[in-house]
Amino acid sequence: MDETASLAQKQDYLARTLRRWADRLELVTGPRAAERLGYRDRVTLTVRWSESAGWRFGLMRRDELIAIHDCPVHTGRVRALVHALAQHLPRGDELPLAYLHVAGAQATLVVKTHQVDHEILARAVEAARETGLEGLWLHLHPAAGRKLFARSGWQHLWGAPQSRDPHGLLHGPTAFMQAFPRLHRESLLAAREYLAPGAGTAVLDLYCGLGSTLREWTHAGSPSLGVELSGEAVKFAALNAPDATVLRGTCVQRLPQIRAWWSERAETHVAYVNPPRSGLESEVTASLAEELRPARIAYLSCSAGTLARDLESFEAAGYSLDRILPYDFFPLTHHVEALALLERRR
Repeated sequence: MDETASLAQKQDYLARTLRRWADRLELVTGPRAAERLGYRDRVTLTVRWSESAGWRFGLMRRDELIAIHDCPVHTGRVRALVHALAQHLPRGDELPLAYLHVAGAQATLVVKTHQVDHEILARAVEAARETGLEGLWLHLHPAAGRKLFARSGWQHLWGAPQSRDPHGLLHGPTAFMQAFPRLHRESLLAAREYLAPGAGTAVLDLYCGLGSTLREWTHAGSPSLGVELSGEAVKFAALNAPDATVLRGTCVQRLPQIRAWWSERAETHVAYVNPPRSGLESEVTASLAEELRPARIAYLSCSAGTLARDLESFEAAGYSLDRILPYDFFPLTHHVEALALLERRR
């Protein structure tokens, strides 16, 4: 699809899925035409070896690997890395490589074995240096599959163990990173304007990731509490937003600490949430809507279906939806994200 058709399809999907709030749904904000290609700098590719074709990097469709060595939405660095590895990795009978994971300037080879001789990777490591990478990792994970990473088995092959994203945030090799930093920044500024952080406003930030949003709230002077499950993300959130309190765990697990922190704050309370596609856990929705009751909520969603479900719960508890701001974070895919802005009315 061209840009116009793609945005129209996404707008139509949102209008159907969020039809109850169609009067508050704004037009999708998309990238500039020149930005629609070469933007994706975080990707996980399945890797397979064959005697006839060598190493192939791509996506699985049923039992077939679709090679995408020159995928046009990937950055030039990702494409260069894939070609370098395909040419310089040892044979598949020497290296049971299963996945390549790239997070910005950090890349990881996920290998389904307990041990690898680093010497056989020397040529590939040297070639990877020339692609613009800053760090390369080996992850030994014999059970890699639906769960890509394990706690142990990490080996640093070369370069720096951490990098900075386009906004200056520190991150490691497993970081979740928004695919389109400029548009994500626009959404963050819209959330900041709505939540109005400052010395008199405390911000609860659920699924806080690397701390990009926490940094925004604390720079504005707000006492801020973040919750995140990933250990690596918690580590870097503490570095990126040192004035915030960051708890590791699921939001449900951390509800007791959230309640205690909330009760100690005399300021106005607001919340920013950015859950996975499954949306907010029911216990978290109930706690926010019926117990904690922040004055305003900014909800960044990657699934309009679960957003609709959660919006109904908030409205039933006395919240009203002001606006839904959609963003095309993933051009040339069917995905679309939406920022919902809610206010407590009673």
